[in-house]
Amino acid sequence: QVHVTESGGGLVQAGGSLRLSCAASGTIFSINVMSWYRQAPGKQRELVASIAGESTTTYANSVKGRFTISRDNAKIAVYLQMDSLKPEDTASYQCHVDGSSASGSPVEGWGQGTQVTVSS
Repeated sequence: QVHVTESGGGLVQAGGSLRLSCAASGTIFSINVMSWYRQAPGKQRELVASIAGESTTTYANSVKGRFTISRDNAKIAVYLQMDSLKPEDTASYQCHVDGSSASGSPVEGWGQGTQVTVSS
C-alpha cells in the first residue's frame, strides 16, 4: 500500500505564490511518474503537471510558465511551485504517485488533496 500526503495549500492573493509538497511512503520501491492534479467545484479533475524519470515534465497549457514541478527521488517527494497565481487556479490539488514495489509489481497512490484558494 502506498501512502501519499500533500501539504502547502492555503489562501493567497492573485499574483502570489504557493509551494505544494507531496511525499510517498509504504510499499513503493521506485518511482515512474509523479503528478499533480486539480479539481475545482463543478469541474472535472485535470492534470496540472507531471514528472517522469529525472526531468521529463509535462504541464497543462493553463499553467505553463507559471508552475514548476520538481522531485526528490531520495525522499520520494514531488513539489509544485506555483507563481503568478490566478483566481482560476482555485481548486483542490491532489498528488498521484505511480511506481513499483520491490518485487516489481506496479503500485500507485493518491493523496487526500490540499486546497488552494486564490482571491482576486
